[in-house]
Amino acid sequence: MQVMERNGWKAETLLQLDAPVLERMFHAGSPAYTDERMKEFLRLLPYSREQLTNRKLHVTRQLLYEEYRKTHPDGYGRSQFFDHLKQNLVAQKDVTTVLSMTYKPGEKLMVDFAGDKLPYTDPETGEAARAEVFVACMPYSDYIFACCVPSQRTEDFLFALRLCLEHLGGVPPIVVPDNLKAAVITPDRHEPDLNKALQDMGNHYGFTVLPCDPVEPTQKALVEDAVRITYNRIAARLRGRDIVGLLALNKAVEEQNVMLNQTRMQKRPYTREERFHAMEKPQLKPLPEQVYEMRYYADLKVQNNCFVELRHDKRTTLFKIRQLLPVFDIYAFP
Repeated sequence: MQVMERNGWKAETLLQLDAPVLERMFHAGSPAYTDERMKEFLRLLPYSREQLTNRKLHVTRQLLYEEYRKTHPDGYGRSQFFDHLKQNLVAQKDVTTVLSMTYKPGEKLMVDFAGDKLPYTDPETGEAARAEVFVACMPYSDYIFACCVPSQRTEDFLFALRLCLEHLGGVPPIVVPDNLKAAVITPDRHEPDLNKALQDMGNHYGFTVLPCDPVEPTQKALVEDAVRITYNRIAARLRGRDIVGLLALNKAVEEQNVMLNQTRMQKRPYTREERFHAMEKPQLKPLPEQVYEMRYYADLKVQNNCFVELRHDKRTTLFKIRQLLPVFDIYAFP
């Protein structure tokens, strides 16, 4: 009652509003939706948006809703369906954010590892372990992705990046990493020496790697903010929980990550997810049919006995140089 009196709202007017609208009025920044129906709604969203924006088809929201209910009898009701369509249009038209306008929709993906690790219990040994937290951000919509991997090694970094692209459902043309060893071997402002495995992944998925400036890394301000939000909204909510196994930890992180992206921002009338699907998702390139598999490279030195030694995962294999010459380039053995 105090909120109504302070804002001059009348009960008769409030009773005529849809439930999501009332939720935003009384609980700014609270989750607008957390159920599984939203995944299906987002899958149908490009079709709905195309039908509504094509004036020659003369399609109305009511017609889309009737078709939706025929195929999804357990889906959203009329008010919820209309509200989510409206929010998509709001997320498309909003231009109040100054910082986001310095980026193009769907152009860049910023990635980094958080400094603090998340604890979990190793199911095999029963001992306490800590996982690295991979954080990615689409800077235009501030859409955040987070997952946990065992280390910051190249294999784990590329695996996390692959999961991120699959979560986005597309590939941005530019990936901006920090100067971590898994991405950049030798940092340089003009010509950094990139990790060969990351270059191969970029060629496979069709993105370019542009590392941050090693001297003044101002380009990664938004992903650093995403790391801070991950601490406050994901890591803090998982404190004190006894999580067994990395898979269970990632599931718990995913649940909090979904809630974060589906929470209305206090200074914007939409969520990160609504903004991403409205403005950035249509701009992403499609994922390739085949998943990227990491290739390993080694510079081999010929020994005095005409053998070369290849090491990987602390295992040693000796090949006679005469057997390798007809097939492989000994200076860049994949």
